[in-house]
Amino acid sequence: MAKITIVDIQHKQFKKKLNGYEPSDVDQFLDEIIETLEDEAQQRAALDAEISDMRERISHFKAMEESLQNTLLLAQRTADEVKANAHKEADLIRHEARVNVEKEIASLADRANDARREHQRAVETAEKAKGELRSLLMTHLSLLDRTPGPVSAAAPPANGTKTEPLEV
Repeated sequence: MAKITIVDIQHKQFKKKLNGYEPSDVDQFLDEIIETLEDEAQQRAALDAEISDMRERISHFKAMEESLQNTLLLAQRTADEVKANAHKEADLIRHEARVNVEKEIASLADRANDARREHQRAVETAEKAKGELRSLLMTHLSLLDRTPGPVSAAAPPANGTKTEPLEV
């Protein structure tokens, strides 16, 4: 059965009878019109439902898009903050390392200076000990030089005791 259009309705002519139009033709045509209009109404309702569904989906997708954009923006901000914090932390670590190295260098320099001073004291102490030993030896040498000449082996000691030669 072909669909009836507005033009079909406008140009429809019914057979004439004595009492007017043929009632069965009119009834049949009205049934076709009703059937066509019902089909159109159903199609229209289906299309309206589909349009409504599509609008809801579009609205949902727009909301998702906005949410994704916000999430992306938040992620970007978070990444920027993490990067900035990492740079700050790296700078702080470098600074602390530099301070620690400077302290260590200063400590080592102090230890080196202490070792130099200790070495200098040891050298001075050794020189002093040498000088004292030299002085002591010089005193003993001078005492040796002042003693009278060699003692003869034949002469007895003055106190009458016998002396034995010393082994050197």
